[in-house]
Amino acid sequence: MTFDPAPAENRPIELVIFDCDGVLVDSERIAVRVDARVFAALGCHFTEEEIIERFVGSSSEIYEAAVEERLGRPLEPGWHLPYKHLYEEAFATELTAVDGIAEVLESFGLPFCLASNGGHKGIRRNLRTTGLYGHFEGRIFSAEDVARGKPAPDLFLHAARTLGADPARCAVVEDSPYGVQAARAAGMRSFGYAGGLTAAHRLEGPGTVVFEDMRALPGLLAAGFPVG
Repeated sequence: MTFDPAPAENRPIELVIFDCDGVLVDSERIAVRVDARVFAALGCHFTEEEIIERFVGSSSEIYEAAVEERLGRPLEPGWHLPYKHLYEEAFATELTAVDGIAEVLESFGLPFCLASNGGHKGIRRNLRTTGLYGHFEGRIFSAEDVARGKPAPDLFLHAARTLGADPARCAVVEDSPYGVQAARAAGMRSFGYAGGLTAAHRLEGPGTVVFEDMRALPGLLAAGFPVG
């Protein structure tokens, strides 16, 4: 676990914003494997290592631009529809909650919500599959709600504004470089979960605590975070 040096004065957290994929549900491993199949079917090749580095946590705009660049042509509207069933079938049979997150949420003592680059339909499906939906019902925010997804700060700022929280007193729990970048751009403290596919060093940076065991999160949050 790594911590950035910080002044001793702390301020309370008003809102904790959880990412979904890779933080609440262990979907990234499944998605990377299916992504590789989809790219091959499209006629372009990305290794699983490339997919992890370039696409985990990214917006659909980033994802599609990279695919179009490698294909050397634009993607047709609705190009993804023939492949949706591959993700749905894999998630329905393999998806689980991230280790430790269910017990963390059961005893959580701070206001919290979810903000994901995924679409509302997929977010709800994945939360229901893993039994986590009840924790977030009515407090789910999607990149569909804003002009720009992560790494832009729009989604996190929208969640904070909707729930009446000061962005400077919001904590974001993320597992991707795009997510922690968005948190920093929003002026929020970030907690980078390195227990999934993303290496810890890719999450490190200003205003960020990196940790590997989700069960450690309540203790990290209870300490608040430094001013400045």
